[in-house]
Amino acid sequence: MQYLLPVLFIISSWLFIPLTVNANQTEPTPGRLPVQPDLRHEPVQPLLPAKNLNPGKLTLGKNLFHEQRLGRDNDMSCASCHLLESNGANHRHHTLGRNGVELDVNTPTVFNSSLNHQQFWDGRAANLHEQINFVVANEKEFASNWPAIIKKLEQDATYTLAFNKLYADGITADNIRDAIVTFERSLITINSRFDRYLLGESDAINQDEKHGYQLFKSYGCVACHQGSNVGGNLFMKFGVFGDYFSTKRKLTNADFGRFNVTGNAADRHVFRVPSLRLVALTAPYFHDGSVQTLEQAVKVMAKHQLGRSISDEDVSSIVAFLKTLAGEYRGQPLPAIQRQKQPGNKP
Repeated sequence: MQYLLPVLFIISSWLFIPLTVNANQTEPTPGRLPVQPDLRHEPVQPLLPAKNLNPGKLTLGKNLFHEQRLGRDNDMSCASCHLLESNGANHRHHTLGRNGVELDVNTPTVFNSSLNHQQFWDGRAANLHEQINFVVANEKEFASNWPAIIKKLEQDATYTLAFNKLYADGITADNIRDAIVTFERSLITINSRFDRYLLGESDAINQDEKHGYQLFKSYGCVACHQGSNVGGNLFMKFGVFGDYFSTKRKLTNADFGRFNVTGNAADRHVFRVPSLRLVALTAPYFHDGSVQTLEQAVKVMAKHQLGRSISDEDVSSIVAFLKTLAGEYRGQPLPAIQRQKQPGNKP
């Protein structure tokens, strides 16, 4: 039942919304002033910066995000997998964790992650605080525990001073998590070209990109990808109209998705819908990192989630729209990682 409404939205979009849109529909009629569309109630809305973040906790959280002593062997931090200088994720289909061991799924970007309704592809963490607990305990990641981490940080006078200044009870697991999450809440990518368009800058995106947005809506993509995060706020089965997993050579435990959390057969192959905010910068795609290009990802989603075949022309326009969603961090555009052949980096 929880997955029924998005499916009904997709079907209704086929029935009531035309699948071809005039790319020049916003052009003014000769002799008349152009009519600006009312964008206040669009299914996609602008990202806004986080408010009321304690500056001291933000700075402390940033330091902890890069602190390798959180890992058992003092050589792994949150930033080991989430590269803030680029897309907040990395370029591998599965990130290499502790001792070079591959993680089970593709690493999502940490940017805008505070807007997700739950964390991880399978939603096993209710929030970012819980998400940190899983990373700390995971043998492929930090492989540590809170008493060990607290002991290390207490030996650092700088951390002791910072925690005592910000928290009445000093260095605790709750306070470490709180500081890191405060920093993560600041990682909002604002001022994208599409957001500027939504806020009234009509020429922030071109006609092909506007056409791509109309197609994004008319095909039904917005059934799962909407809101300011363009996704991240519900669970959906991967393969609503087609069995994506039938073409895989070998299923892994991670392919069962939310079923691993709930044990409910209806949750088999169900995943948290990802945000599309940085989708143009975060290849490869899907929980298994199996698709390398955004164009192919759109085709796979059309086939398996919408039950449709999309023309190359429409795919190109939708991709053009998706590229307008990537915003800025600290006033600078986020660059895509240049993927390079490396040992353990599967194509």
